[in-house]
Amino acid sequence: MESQPEQLAGQLASGPLKPAYLIAGAETLRVLEAADAVRAAARAQGISEREVFEAEGNQREPDWSAMESSFNAPSLFASRRLVELRLPTGKPGKEGGRVICEFCANPPADVVLLVTAGEWSKKHAGKWSEAIGRIGVISLAYPVKPHELAGWIDQRLRSRGLKADRDAVQQLAERVDGNLLAAAQEVEKLALLANGDTIDLARMESLVADSARYDVFRVIDAALNGQPAQLARMLSGLKAEGEAVPALLGMVVMELQRTAALARIEARGGNIAAEFKAQRIWDSKQPMYRRALQRHPAPRWEAFVSQAGRVDRMAKGRERGDPWTALERLLLAVAEPRAIRLLARSDG
Repeated sequence: MESQPEQLAGQLASGPLKPAYLIAGAETLRVLEAADAVRAAARAQGISEREVFEAEGNQREPDWSAMESSFNAPSLFASRRLVELRLPTGKPGKEGGRVICEFCANPPADVVLLVTAGEWSKKHAGKWSEAIGRIGVISLAYPVKPHELAGWIDQRLRSRGLKADRDAVQQLAERVDGNLLAAAQEVEKLALLANGDTIDLARMESLVADSARYDVFRVIDAALNGQPAQLARMLSGLKAEGEAVPALLGMVVMELQRTAALARIEARGGNIAAEFKAQRIWDSKQPMYRRALQRHPAPRWEAFVSQAGRVDRMAKGRERGDPWTALERLLLAVAEPRAIRLLARSDG
């Protein structure tokens, strides 16, 4: 059985818990809230004992032997217990898959299994997840796409007993800029301040702060995804917030070097998929890099790395020029090939 994360709480309230749940995806807030809904339902149904299995220290995997033994051991302090398995990579491996499959083939009456994973794609699915689906619920928390964000916000407002017109919802979507956690926080604030009135655009603007996350990670994503307008807006926000160029440049250089390495391998006909794996680039991030590689040849990525060195020297006063202007022109060139000509004027 499959279920949307936001629908899970309602389904849990309508009957007893299933023997197993798999909640996975890159959208952390949706995974956390769906898992919390399972935990809350477990408490409501008298399940007070809870065990957690995850990789610790230098271990790459949870202790599968201990988990298997736990499945077969009686509860110590309660008639039923919740066993949580945390898989950040979404892959239990051969041994873990076996343990999960055997659990699902004959689930103990006193155990509810909750598996959470921070990554998910078709490549992650297997016999173990199919086994969970047969006896329980699979809930996949994919990132909310830009065109879906307003609908997600509207649904969340309604779940808190709030009403907002279309323009107000769109305004909130633009201000949180894809950050679901910021959107959730703003909705909670609106629940306290709206006084039950329908929220129109003017009311939304007066109640909601600009929560867009103008951080370096989103700046880099916008550059690699080819989104120059969004990139320029976020850089302007960072500058207005008083961020210093050197604080941003480390991540920028690292990502440019990573993309340049990918471009070199692709140019010589190498195995780009293997390089993604070697650099630990998640499946969900790979399309972004592929789009970036399609816009520029390998030598240009090397030039971008060199240009980042110039920005660094400007920021440290070792070369003439405005580092903010140079950084903006560099990243605009990454996002839009037609902006390459701006680099010739990076001395500001």
